[in-house]
Amino acid sequence: MLRNALEPWHLLILVAVVVLIFGSKKLPDTARALGKSMRILRSETRAMKDDGTSDEPRSEPEPQPAPRPVPGAGPRPGDGDDQVPTQGR
Repeated sequence: MLRNALEPWHLLILVAVVVLIFGSKKLPDTARALGKSMRILRSETRAMKDDGTSDEPRSEPEPQPAPRPVPGAGPRPGDGDDQVPTQGR
């Protein structure tokens, strides 16, 4: 009885009913929303698996050392400090 339960013409009827119920204008928006929902669900389940695998507490990341100044990168003597402002000229 259930030997050929899902044949191609069954799928065509199902698609026709879905188009009649939702309309052809809403189907792309519905498919887009379904895709976003599936991506969110997949990322959340992946995050849950990652959280459950490690039983040891997470260590805090080590602070990065401050970058050392590059020699010669600072202000050079004579770079505009010898200009005298003029008044009234």
